[in-house]
Amino acid sequence: MGITPTPVWWLAQLPAGVDPAAALANPDNNVTGLVNTLIVLLMVATVVALITRRLRIPYVVGLVLAGLSITKALLPQAVGLNPEVILNLFLPILIFEAAINTDISRLRGTIKPIALLAGPGVVLAAAITATLLHLGLGMATITAAAIGVILTITDTVSVIAAFRSVPIPPRLATIVEGESLFNDGIALVLLGIITAIHFQGSLTAWEGLQQVVIAFVGGGVLGLGLGYLCVGLFQQLDDALSNILLTVAVSLGTFQIGQGLGVSSAIAVVIAGLVIGELGFRHTSASAKVTLLNFWEYAGFGVNTFIFLLVGLEVDPGVLRQTIPAALFAIVAYQIGRIFAIYPLLFLLRFFDRPLPLRWQHVLILGNIKGSLSMALALSLPPDLPGRQQVVALVFSTVLVSLVGQGLSLPVLVKRLRLTAPSPTKQRMETLQLNVIAAKAAQQELASLLASGSLPKNLYEELFAAYQAQIATADRHLRDLYNRRNLSDLSRLEDQNSLDGLRRRLYLAEKGAVNDALRKGLLSEEVSQNYVKSLDEKLLSLTDD
Repeated sequence: MGITPTPVWWLAQLPAGVDPAAALANPDNNVTGLVNTLIVLLMVATVVALITRRLRIPYVVGLVLAGLSITKALLPQAVGLNPEVILNLFLPILIFEAAINTDISRLRGTIKPIALLAGPGVVLAAAITATLLHLGLGMATITAAAIGVILTITDTVSVIAAFRSVPIPPRLATIVEGESLFNDGIALVLLGIITAIHFQGSLTAWEGLQQVVIAFVGGGVLGLGLGYLCVGLFQQLDDALSNILLTVAVSLGTFQIGQGLGVSSAIAVVIAGLVIGELGFRHTSASAKVTLLNFWEYAGFGVNTFIFLLVGLEVDPGVLRQTIPAALFAIVAYQIGRIFAIYPLLFLLRFFDRPLPLRWQHVLILGNIKGSLSMALALSLPPDLPGRQQVVALVFSTVLVSLVGQGLSLPVLVKRLRLTAPSPTKQRMETLQLNVIAAKAAQQELASLLASGSLPKNLYEELFAAYQAQIATADRHLRDLYNRRNLSDLSRLEDQNSLDGLRRRLYLAEKGAVNDALRKGLLSEEVSQNYVKSLDEKLLSLTDD
């Protein structure tokens, strides 16, 4: 008769200083303590959500402050911020959740500024930050380079949370989200190169280039392959729970396979998420899609809740006070790096794409808030890195000061820039469009229920007619609004922006169809090239939405 092994999965969560042997001696008490601790943290997060909503401050800022105010002695069991858990579990969830909610049609329209910011922008900002840290704080070159890369990662959760409290142009929000999707992967690749230099002593430019190409090309191919495999399985399934299990397996599995193959796991998860969000949802019913998106929204929200609470718990307030001067210098350093990356690169953008307004560029700099991934990367640094303990304390303090200081000030600063000023006419139009979109989605679900035999035809026709009347009423009011000519200049400008946003989607759809026909050999390159060129000119002539 064999001996049943003791479950030790929770040992990875033990904080530093806890004896694993003692933990193994009484695992049941540790599991019970962990569950009780999670319950306490969930209650704290609920209270924080209520307070931050009433005070109108970012939720993540409230979580960090709550974590700082809670002493570990008050918790049933001590918990720690484990970098392995964050990198292998939390990070894939956050990346995948952002990717499946990204509209590829909008991403295509902003791919050039995103590529500039997430590629050369990250490298340039990291190099400038590392140089300033080396000169200003006297850090070793390899240590300063690692921190420079770690502090180039922007916490999108905090930025988007601030954006929700003030109106911003949709294209700007897409650029911020798209940059964050890809710069995490680029930062991880750069940190891997720095780690290789630390262990090997040196790395030639050719070897570094090889690592970058393998990481990105391999990650892209892996993400495409697993993404399309998941889409094929979606066609066989129309069960929301099965789809949830499948997407969880793909998101976590893609990350692990990428690490095993030595390619960029983050890029692989991004590509897989984009493919599933664009193609996989076409083969699911409306109700299954809603269930799937709700699950991933909850997963992302829960992960961020625990990360930011644990950040506050992990930091010793005494150490925080001691490192605040260095943290303020680090914030100045990475902001200078961001400034010298944003303004010059986006100035060059005007030569091959629509230029971004200067006020938008200010927002990209002001929104350069640090977050949980920066701390996870700091914890994952090699143990023998010069000054590693001081580096971790510095990064933690920098992230906390950034989250609280920039997180609270960003909505005020963005509001002062007055990026948009929505008119009552536009708000009325959006309400009508909401009615049309919701009613048509309900009609599609009714058709699906009728086809599956779950709905009698007479009830289908009655409900379908009610939704059709709602659509007809909204369409009539929309037509009246579009036909009006007695609008103010501001309203006409906003209506023009709305129309330009619609035209942009249509032009991108045309361009995609022409390119697809060209790849299939249905059109000659000469004819299609001229048409695509005219579409590009039309896209460049549109205003920013």
